Amino acid sequence: MISEDQTQAAVEERRKHRIGDLEKWAIWLVLTAVAVAVSYFWIDRRVALIVHGQLRGINLFEKLTLIPDVVTPVVLVAFVAVGMSGLSGRVMSRLQTVAVLAAASLAVAEIIKDNLKYVFGRTWPETWVRNNPSFIHNGVYGFHPFHGGQGYASFPSGHTTAICAVMSVLWICYPRLRPIYAICIAAVAIGLVGANFHFVSDVIAGAFLGTTTGWLTVVVWEIGDHKVRPQ
Repeated sequence: MISEDQTQAAVEERRKHRIGDLEKWAIWLVLTAVAVAVSYFWIDRRVALIVHGQLRGINLFEKLTLIPDVVTPVVLVAFVAVGMSGLSGRVMSRLQTVAVLAAASLAVAEIIKDNLKYVFGRTWPETWVRNNPSFIHNGVYGFHPFHGGQGYASFPSGHTTAICAVMSVLWICYPRLRPIYAICIAAVAIGLVGANFHFVSDVIAGAFLGTTTGWLTVVVWEIGDHKVRPQ
């Protein structure tokens, strides 16, 4: 039988571990901010010009960006299926739990991403929607905080956020398949930049946001009391 002292020691050990995770997240936040700044001033425009001048018309890049459009409905369907199973009184398996966590991570990431797009108000590399201002089309480059509108929603990348929100949960829960997750994330990132749908820094920020939501979702599940209804 586990004593109260042993239980307290286990709680304290988990608390120290979480503090370590918080420090790791803070370090990644700083590194991401630095990477975004470096990319914004010295990389984004150069890459956009190279893509526009030399890679334009290569359909492969655009097809790679469709990966999140396939993954997202699969995760959402899995969530509904698990929910229906729960209503019938069945206990969730580990795989089903991971599917629910991936769906929760995706949902939270999408909400945060939409709000950040409005906060930063960044213009796109090229003109895609309703003659939106862009770097390639009319030399418009930069952030316009709280501007609003589809023409000012490049940062962070929504597709990168979505794929990382799902893959980060799988990365934590099923580490043996990490090479596959990495390939999926890299393919989406390459597609977005290669098609000039996003700047490099947009993708960097989206990757950090999606990974953060996935990480937090798993952590919240692990530390929470899963029986939340009153007895």
